[in-house]
Parts: sequence; structure tokens; C-alpha cells
Amino acid sequence: MSALEYFNDTHQMVRETVRKFVEREILPHVDDWEEAGEFPRELYHKAADAGILSINAPEEFGGTGEDVFMKVAACEELVRCSSGGLCASLGSLDIGLPPIWKWGSDAMKQKVVPEVIGGQKISALAITEPNGGSDVANLRTRAVRDGDHYVVNGAKTFITSGVRADYYTVAVRTGDKGYGGISLLLVEKGTPGFSVGRKLKKMGWWASDTAELFFEDCRVPAENLIGPENGGFYCIMSNFQMERLILAVTANSTAQLALDEAMRYVKEREAFGRPLAGFQVTRHKLA
Repeated sequence: MSALEYFNDTHQMVRETVRKFVEREILPHVDDWEEAGEFPRELYHKAADAGILSINAPEEFGGTGEDVFMKVAACEELVRCSSGGLCASLGSLDIGLPPIWKWGSDAMKQKVVPEVIGGQKISALAITEPNGGSDVANLRTRAVRDGDHYVVNGAKTFITSGVRADYYTVAVRTGDKGYGGISLLLVEKGTPGFSVGRKLKKMGWWASDTAELFFEDCRVPAENLIGPENGGFYCIMSNFQMERLILAVTANSTAQLALDEAMRYVKEREAFGRPLAGFQVTRHKLA
């Protein structure tokens, strides 16, 4: 099956919209933003106005409705900006927000989702901890029920949009060891006992806002529970499926960018009186 059979006319319109957005709003500035280690928050507003942030979000909150191939088309074009970090931070709502619209209370959904897909607020997902990454079943950040609140203690690290986010979908341990004792809580910036650590320096993805988070007797309203108590592992794993797909699309699109750039370079760069593309060993490498 060819790619054209997956994408309909609407998907192609979205692709063109995102491509123009990247060319107009990102490419002229992306090198400076990479060096600065961040991009202007205003870009979230512009992306929302262009309809990019609402792709795949429920229609009841102003989104396009679930459409995987629309999301894939938009992702492929956004990667053309050449900054994986910018894509990651601008797209952090894609991992922070779905648990809320799928399993959050009606009040939570109405408050959070429109603001985030509208570009006014930023959403982040906080799972990874200093002692472990993908081993979700053994996370240690603890939340203990105390009346109408959960008291949260622990730390998270490598959190995308960690510094600038307004809403954090946080994985905590509310029960016993293992996957059956995990829950999700919505923690808002400014909640007493919650603090954001240093912005982490990385080998790549410089424009991505990546941070450490700390919880010290942080009191989170019990109504901020996302989904059932001790049922968070299912929510997380369900969320990971779309995240892995988008990561795969991002990786493939980035590889295509690298190949395109290599093809351009070998035609322009000359050695021993001819372009690099004229050497058989170079053509072998490209093949």
C-alpha cells in the first residue's frame, strides 16, 4: 500500500498548512533558538492559531477528533524544522494531555484541554525518575491520601517542557509495589511543595525544555486524580502506544532529512576535480 492510500485530501491540506507554518514561523529562527536552548512561548499561540495543537484532540474541546494519519502528516512536516528539541517541547501536549481527556473528570477536562490546545497553557507528562526511566512499574514517587488531598513526595527527571509547563500529568505510587499500585495525578504549577529544578543541558535537542521536578509534602487535591486509583499503569501504557508511533515517525523523518542533506552536499562538494557524488565509494555509502 502506498503512502497516498493512507492520506486523504484533508490530510494533505494539513500537511501543507504545517509545512508553511514551519517555513514561515520556525526555519528563519531555529538556529538561534537551538543556541539559546529555548524558543519563544509565543510559538505555542501561533501553532494553536494554525490548528496544529488541536490535531487528534476531541472535537468537544475544539480538536479535530481522533485521526492518526492526520497526526502523522503533521509530525512529518514539523520535523522539517530540523530541531528535534523544538518538536518535542511544542508537542509535549501529545503525551501530557491524552490521559486527561480520556480519564480525567469532566471538570478537569473542561478546564485543562481547551487552554492547552488553545496555546494558552503548556502540558507535560512526568513519569521518568532519577533511579529509572522506562521501568514504570517500579517508580518511587509516593502519594498518600490525606483527607481531600494526596501528599506527594519524590522526584522526576528528563521531563519535556518541565520548566515552562503549567499542567503536569504525574505518575505516582498510591498502592503496593508493582504496576498495580500506580496512579496519575494532575499537578498544577505553583502547587505548594512542588518545585522545578534546573533546566538540563543535553548533547542534542537543545531547544527542548527538559527539567527536574521535586515534590516535598506536595498537597494535591484528590479531585485531581486521573482515572481510577491504582489504575494508572494501564493509562500510561495506553498513552505510550501513540507516543511510540510519533517517535518512530520522527526518527524516520529525521533520517530522510539527513539523507536529503547528504545528497545535496555530495553534489556541491568537490575533491580531486569532481563532486563527491562522482566517486563510487560515496555512491555506495549513500545507497
